[in-house]
Amino acid sequence: MPFDVAAIRARIPALTSGSARFDSPGGTQTPQPVIDAVVATLTGPLANRGGTTEGERNAERVVSGARAALADFLGTTPGTVVFGRSATQLAYDLSRTLARAWRPGDEVVVSTLDHDSNIRPWVQAAEAAGATVRWAEFDAATGALRPEHIAAHLSARTRLVAVTASSNLTGVRPDLPAIAALAHEAGAHFHVDAVGYASHALVDLDAFGADTLVCSPYKFLGPHLGVLTGRAEVLESLRPDKLLPSSDAVPERFELGTLPYELLAGAHAAVDFLAGLDPDAKGSRRERLTASFAALEAHEHALAKRLEDGLAALDGITVHGRAMSPSPLQLFTVAGHRPADVSRHLAAHGVDAPAGSFYAALAADRLGLGAEGGVRVGLAPYSDEEDVDRLHAALATLDRH
Repeated sequence: MPFDVAAIRARIPALTSGSARFDSPGGTQTPQPVIDAVVATLTGPLANRGGTTEGERNAERVVSGARAALADFLGTTPGTVVFGRSATQLAYDLSRTLARAWRPGDEVVVSTLDHDSNIRPWVQAAEAAGATVRWAEFDAATGALRPEHIAAHLSARTRLVAVTASSNLTGVRPDLPAIAALAHEAGAHFHVDAVGYASHALVDLDAFGADTLVCSPYKFLGPHLGVLTGRAEVLESLRPDKLLPSSDAVPERFELGTLPYELLAGAHAAVDFLAGLDPDAKGSRRERLTASFAALEAHEHALAKRLEDGLAALDGITVHGRAMSPSPLQLFTVAGHRPADVSRHLAAHGVDAPAGSFYAALAADRLGLGAEGGVRVGLAPYSDEEDVDRLHAALATLDRH
């Protein structure tokens, strides 16, 4: 059946504010079932995990349920799902752990396309270990980061390659399997930032070829926390800092302190919500997610085409980084107007579309945008044609000089 965006919107209370929301790359709005799961966890008996009291059992059930749900979402196994405060925090923790094996003369490869959370943790860990940072530049004319851009920096001393699955600034998606093959041929660990990708397409750890991967549930209808996963044998080989009495088992070995049970329950509910985007989907949760994301991609592709065509019809608008087109995330500037001023103009017309470089400062610089960046518009499962048309109409009222 057709993608029922009206039914999805009806289950997201924040949309009653009336704004056309294109700010989802910074965090999506929350469906009622996710809110209910958080509330139910906080209002029921709750204690540290265990099997004796009802509160202990509730906590255990929440954690195991969330691990299973995120494993289905990421194409991995529950025992490899690690929860943390944010993807940035998890990347920093992982970088310090991996860097214990790095030595002076070793090399790490990072990309100027990436969000700084997939750059700075590796750069700083390399500096502390005396390792060398190799910078893979993307093609500023198209926005593309191609395998050959990575290959040019690989050597027998490469210990890590870190790449985004989808640029949070432009939406460009590198060829991860090809880059993974190159990294592994060099004997390097391959880490993927899937924060932006997971909002629009189904993640598959094995298909990506990733050794480790991070994402953020609040970018795909869930609450604010981060998730890390990886190949089981890789996680088993790592020895992060931890408290002496805390579990040394994987994944608990990587989790510091008591988990936020209510947020885990919300993340679980978000995955189930996404698995139901196609109400006719059958089978396992992973199979339902596959069908639902196929429906979502078709919906967002059509909207992105409408978005792109409308922007192209307006004078003075430049869309940046168009290697993937049409994309559910687009970055644009308007001639004669600062991006922040355009964003304020749109907000005054009931259209939420923020401006900036969005922690992808190097990418914005390479695109010639500098610190001001551009206006970023992102689609979400709840985006519809009226939202896109309101954006175009608001932009059309900008003064042209």
